[in-house]
Amino acid sequence: MSNFDKFQVMAKIAEAPMIPVFYHSNVEVCKHIIRACYAGGVRAFEFTNRGDFAHEVFAQLSKWVRTECPDMALGIGSVVDAPTAALYMQLGTHFVVSPVFNRDIALVCNRRCVIYCPGCLTPTEISTAHEAGCDLTKIFPGDATNTNLIKSTLAPMPWSKIMVTGGVSPDKDNLEKWFGAGVFCVGMGSKLFPADKIQSGDWQYISDKCQECFAIISSSRQ
Repeated sequence: MSNFDKFQVMAKIAEAPMIPVFYHSNVEVCKHIIRACYAGGVRAFEFTNRGDFAHEVFAQLSKWVRTECPDMALGIGSVVDAPTAALYMQLGTHFVVSPVFNRDIALVCNRRCVIYCPGCLTPTEISTAHEAGCDLTKIFPGDATNTNLIKSTLAPMPWSKIMVTGGVSPDKDNLEKWFGAGVFCVGMGSKLFPADKIQSGDWQYISDKCQECFAIISSSRQ
């Protein structure tokens, strides 16, 4: 069961609006990555449900995070059905992210006051997700669209809180582009975690990169 409710998690994301997205089958590698992100100011982290026995890795991380990174909201991504969402809620996930919208997932998450962030690509899909109780929606894949979609959606639907994932990189021009368009937050995957840095165990690089991202985001939101 989550030890943060949806309002606390949304506040964490609002304060630190960059969510790292990561998967690795090795629990120790995941711990190093999460700790590095935490040191860099991250307060919401998405572990993706992509490999065999991913739930077993998540179960260990969920317990570890509560003691080692107590202010971190640890969520699960790549969830496409309600039973999987329910499984991860039993393991303590603080939020659920999906590449698609599934109303059954929304019902399960709403029942326990857990954020469900579905993948959407049109204003109609975003509005449908709102009707199902989704406070945060994800434009996905971000690299298949551009900032005009964000701006055009927010114009008639300014209450929308949009995260973009895919096509987000830790550089000034990219981050300023998305936040300038009005996104609530961004999700960032492999471009935040270069394979060579993971291979060499350069965790400080990841902490520094996270801090750089937040400095850029803070400046672009002023």
